[in-house]
Amino acid sequence: MATTQITDDDEGKKVVDQTGDEVGIVSEVRHGTAHVDPSPGITDKVKSKLGWGDTGEDTYPLQEEMVDSITDDEVRLSQ
Repeated sequence: MATTQITDDDEGKKVVDQTGDEVGIVSEVRHGTAHVDPSPGITDKVKSKLGWGDTGEDTYPLQEEMVDSITDDEVRLSQ
């Protein structure tokens, strides 16, 4: 069963967009927010959609409202 609440158990899961393309991996969960290490090939368009500007950060926060579902293997984005 898919959920949308982000927990520590989600660390290490791949993050995919609506079409199933991998956009990164959950590297850490802090205070209910997943921090995603983006895939090297992720486009600026996808980063912009997720509010991940060019901050020079290694990871980017992923708010729960951006998540469509979470399974045993992946976090699927709603955008």
